[in-house]
Amino acid sequence: MNEFIIALGWLGVFAPMGLGALGSAIGVALAGQAAIGAMLETDSNYGRYLGVSLMPSSNVIYGIVVMFSLQQPITPENGGALFGIGFLTGIVLLYSGMWQGRVCASAIAASKNKPEIFGLSLAPAAIVEGFQVFAFVFALVLAGSIAS
Repeated sequence: MNEFIIALGWLGVFAPMGLGALGSAIGVALAGQAAIGAMLETDSNYGRYLGVSLMPSSNVIYGIVVMFSLQQPITPENGGALFGIGFLTGIVLLYSGMWQGRVCASAIAASKNKPEIFGLSLAPAAIVEGFQVFAFVFALVLAGSIAS
């Protein structure tokens, strides 16, 4: 049983980076597809579209920092905590990256037809980013409270 808890601990340590990278990749791909479509249909604002499509990439950075903050000797006593913090943070980063990509794709689609709403159309993506930051900060706070 101890080996299983230690294995879960290892999964928890690396889950934020892996799942955060997956969420970033999916989100950037979704928004990038919208950016490419918008560039085909418009004669300007290419930099805006590309910039917005990169917003979900922050999840992998958050995941890497959480991964490093969780690195410590894994024991049966701390394996469950490492798994809980790391895996749940990774799930948040995965799903929020995917949904942020969809929000960014919608912002790109809307602003290609009505460029004056570009700034306002980014507000929902910024709110999703706020939830990512909340998960990131909570993971860092909780990681500091794990006894090694």
